[in-house]
Amino acid sequence: MYWGKIIGTLAGLATMRPWFVLLGLLLGHQFDRGFAGRFRDAEFPGSSAGRLPEDYIRPLFQAIGHLAKSDGRVSEEEIRATRSIMHRLGLGPASVRNAMNWFEEGKRSDFPLLQTMRQTRRVAARNPELRLMFVRLLLEVVLAKDRMGKEERAAIWLVCTEFDIGRVELAQLEAMLRAQKGFRRSPAGDADANRVRNAYRTLGIEESASNADIKKAYRRLMSRNHPDKIAGDNPAQDVVNEAERRTREVRSAYEMLKARRSIR
Repeated sequence: MYWGKIIGTLAGLATMRPWFVLLGLLLGHQFDRGFAGRFRDAEFPGSSAGRLPEDYIRPLFQAIGHLAKSDGRVSEEEIRATRSIMHRLGLGPASVRNAMNWFEEGKRSDFPLLQTMRQTRRVAARNPELRLMFVRLLLEVVLAKDRMGKEERAAIWLVCTEFDIGRVELAQLEAMLRAQKGFRRSPAGDADANRVRNAYRTLGIEESASNADIKKAYRRLMSRNHPDKIAGDNPAQDVVNEAERRTREVRSAYEMLKARRSIR
């Protein structure tokens, strides 16, 4: 994060005194470090669906559906972002079907967002990182489009109010997600996306695969390609070298997907 440093530096420049510029930069740096540390902790705590209670996952996808429909139309970008969250949370086929049903419930015009968030607050009362993650995932879906409407912003703020998340923290979180979105659209982001797609191809799976499917593919390929598996056949050196190369390739692909999808 760098917004704290930017704001602190600008505030210092406004005083026209070099020492205040330096002080603003240092204070901004400390602010960024504190927020970034908390944000990392809140990214996906305990991250598989098996560790998140249904009383948390259900209102999450209901709220996502509510926000996606709040401007009158659910976009393809919002649907893709929602499916991505399902996969990153490690939802199995049955849980995905449930999440889709909850999404549809949230789209109803009479969905009680305020009451639902108050109930959810009790579920995550002892874990502020879960509350921050909840808002982060809502923002991911909303920001999948080019602009955030006033209805969506009002709903996000209602959730933040119930979860004791302030405006500064919300602004930092939104700025971080917008910066990530900008990176993905840049040449560097394209190259990064290609590396991720290649990782899926290396493991022989689709990008829609569940976390469990990724683990199974990795274990299967490691079992098939590891040099120890062919050592008893006294293979030629080029065969050993190829097995070692393939093992490194599979391990690297898995480590990338493991980090991106917070696989435990």
